[in-house]
Amino acid sequence: MGAAVQQNGGGNGRRRGRRRGRAQPMAEINVTPFVDVMLVLLIIFMVAAPLLTVGVPVDLPKTAASALPGDNEEPLTVTMTAEGRIQIQTTDVAREELIGKLRAIAAERSSDRVFLRADGAIPYAQVMQVMGALNAGGFSNVGLVTDTGGPALDEGGE
Repeated sequence: MGAAVQQNGGGNGRRRGRRRGRAQPMAEINVTPFVDVMLVLLIIFMVAAPLLTVGVPVDLPKTAASALPGDNEEPLTVTMTAEGRIQIQTTDVAREELIGKLRAIAAERSSDRVFLRADGAIPYAQVMQVMGALNAGGFSNVGLVTDTGGPALDEGGE
């Protein structure tokens, strides 16, 4: 894979097209291994890129509400799955440990905003219990996350 040295080895003493007494290195670059490595890296990144966007599948209810304005700090997200699990960001948390973890997180954050994602199949009472835990944990600015495009309540009663 490196540079090779070519020498004429003949018994008649003649050298064909070379300088006398010097061996000349080959100045060719073999590009094939470089291309092979680049293709392998391309395939690895093509396979790995979709795996980086992993989330918890939650069937959010649809509403006609608009999105909340953004914040400089990454928003804290609490997710309630249809199976009854509770997650802070991507970490599973037991219900009895939720308030303690939220208090520890609230002590480190400057914002008291938290987003609550709850599956539409979860009973309203369980969502309200988690909202009470969020308030007890130091987060008073709770935003409920929904999908857009849901039904809007008109004044006509329809």
